Amino acid sequence: MGFEPPQRLVRALGETYGDTAAAEWLGRLPALTDEALSAHSVVLDRVCAPGGRTGLVLLVHRTDGTPAVLKIAPPGAAPAPEGAALAHWKGWGAVELLAGPDGSVPEESLLLERLHHEVSLRSLPEAKALLEAAGTVRRLWVEPPAGHAFETVGDRTGRQVEPMRAAASRDPALEPLVSAALAAREELLQDSPELLLLHGNFRQSKVLAGERAPWLAVGPEPLTGERAYDLARLVRDRVEDLIASPGGAATARRRVKKLAESLEVDQARLRGWTLFRAVESGTRALTVGRTQDGETSLEFAAWL
Repeated sequence: MGFEPPQRLVRALGETYGDTAAAEWLGRLPALTDEALSAHSVVLDRVCAPGGRTGLVLLVHRTDGTPAVLKIAPPGAAPAPEGAALAHWKGWGAVELLAGPDGSVPEESLLLERLHHEVSLRSLPEAKALLEAAGTVRRLWVEPPAGHAFETVGDRTGRQVEPMRAAASRDPALEPLVSAALAAREELLQDSPELLLLHGNFRQSKVLAGERAPWLAVGPEPLTGERAYDLARLVRDRVEDLIASPGGAATARRRVKKLAESLEVDQARLRGWTLFRAVESGTRALTVGRTQDGETSLEFAAWL
């Protein structure tokens, strides 16, 4: 099947895996797509653009005419844990998993309920979006399944420590923020209050309008740990607007307080994980050349 993958995906894969590895997988993508379409017995409608950053998203329909979404991801995007989390949630607060990966279909593919991909919470006014986001994410925080293979918050953030230190070594101006973020992580991991299944990358753009429920989460990068970690990315949503606002710093701190209170999460822990995740995101963006994104995240972190 011949098609051009969305440029957003091409850029993201290059940043994540390197241009050579990304090009190799993209070269195999037409064959992978044909295999997945056949295995899931679906017919392609069109490629979803701009789509996501972790895999190719295809709008398809099943043999009975039901619309669906077929997601094809490189192995590094961990499609198996995503599928396992969606299967455990069973459509409660999240998009429903229709098939895979279960051994009968290609392991890099997931067949999902089709939502309104063009309508996310970012289409709502900020206050309403945060309210709906809070109502959605609380549904996802459940006990993980027995015998699960999800990584922990400690595992995931542990892999991020050395790249953050390396960024600070390259630019000593980053050292104070990086040191503060790493110290916050160490303190938070000493006494984690809960071990729940988390979305892992929850923010407004990851919540789409649906038919069976008004809003449903998509694109989890699941792991286990405390709710404050999951909320931390949401705190930074629409950061461009906060940076442009003269009262951005105060608004950011109020957002931490409001989200912590509305979801009964410890405010200090939410602030700590928000600091860590903002600094990690900022240093990672700078490393791959997304200077504006990196500087924006780090300015936000400095407010905390």
